[in-house]
Amino acid sequence: MRILVIGDSCTDIFVYGNATRLCPEAPAPVFEPSRTVTNDGMAGNVRANLESLGAKVELITNKEQITKTRYVDIKSNQLFIRVDTLDKVKSAFDINRVNWDVDAVVVSDYDKGFITENDIHLISGRHPLTFIDTKKPINLQTFSDYTYIKMNEFEWELCEKKGARYSDWADKLIITMSERGCLYQNEVFPVNRDIEVRDLSGAGDTFMASLVYKFVESKDLRESIKFANECATKVVQKRGVTTI
Repeated sequence: MRILVIGDSCTDIFVYGNATRLCPEAPAPVFEPSRTVTNDGMAGNVRANLESLGAKVELITNKEQITKTRYVDIKSNQLFIRVDTLDKVKSAFDINRVNWDVDAVVVSDYDKGFITENDIHLISGRHPLTFIDTKKPINLQTFSDYTYIKMNEFEWELCEKKGARYSDWADKLIITMSERGCLYQNEVFPVNRDIEVRDLSGAGDTFMASLVYKFVESKDLRESIKFANECATKVVQKRGVTTI
């Protein structure tokens, strides 16, 4: 199985440590780091999850390094603060240099600037099986030719505020709803709510990668959603951004 992933990527850095006292000059905790874990994030995490499932993946992404550094209490896994660098990158995607001889195309659009709305529109016409996970408000002109669109509940609510109607997207829109599972064609696909959730970081990337992998394998979307739910449930039980 060969998958092409296009989109914004970053480096996720988790700095684990302890905070047992307050700073004397300000009401803030004094953080003492003890361990650092670094992973590929965003589109890079989608690739890592697809590869962990067994797919061969080509990633087209930004060269500039975006970092998301999280300072986390090592005992409780409580996040103290996240520090982001380089929140926007240059638009550098060249559609004419892409090899489209793959089983599926995944667009992981974190709206950091690497791909524009016009790029997103053009990509959907270059392959018969296209998936997109986007932070941009969807519109019929740009996104309607994608096979499936994935976004979380909050992102879809923003789309609705900008005029999107569920009836226009019901056949291709998959809405993830955290502990309530996900919604497709007004059908809720539940997840196991008895598990201990330790970290939601990267769960959406795992869901997307697993959905695409299973759909290429089975061509059954509902079975693919169930598989993606199972995989995302596994990774939220671990610390940080992890793969299946």
